[in-house]
Formats: sequence, C-alpha cells, structure tokens
Amino acid sequence: MNITQFSIEELLDPTNIIEGKRYEFLLDVEVDEEDELYSEAGLEIRAIVGVIEENVRIMNYFILDKATNEYLDFALEEDEEATILAFCKGQLFADSQTEPSAE
Repeated sequence: MNITQFSIEELLDPTNIIEGKRYEFLLDVEVDEEDELYSEAGLEIRAIVGVIEENVRIMNYFILDKATNEYLDFALEEDEEATILAFCKGQLFADSQTEPSAE
C-alpha cells in the first residue's frame, strides 16, 4: 500500500461529548494489482483518528473505489492498518519532538 496524497481536518465536537480530539484523514492509496482491493482508478481511505492524551488510534475507516465512488465492504489487514496509523501519527505530530503512543 502506497499513500500518494492526503488531507487532514480536525473534527469539532460542539457538545464536548467525545473525549480527546478526532481527525479525519482522506488518503489516496495505491495497492498492488494482486491485492483484492486493487482498482485501476485507485482507492481513497477515509480514516477517523482519535487522540486521547498520549494514545492515538484509528477509530474507524471507510474504503472508497475512486472509479465508482462506492464504498467497499473490505477490512484492511493488520499491516495496512499499522501503515495508515503510522502515517497519520507522523502527520499529526510532525512538529513535535515526541509522538504519542499507539493503543
């Protein structure tokens, strides 16, 4: 899996019900042709990342086929989730000297 482009936006909770902060990452990804997720047009992953104190984790994600604009009913493999989490943590804390840990 190769992340080619991304955007990030902090999700605001005006009710203050949600503990910590939430961020939405939109990731354009390419996967190998042999991967069951492969799409010639590419994929977009919408990942909701939660940060509570020093813990960072993927709260939820959705996989979108860019050719059809339809969500795919697939789960990422553990190594793919780890890749996405590491990328998101790197973007969130690029300016800080220490990164929070993954849960």
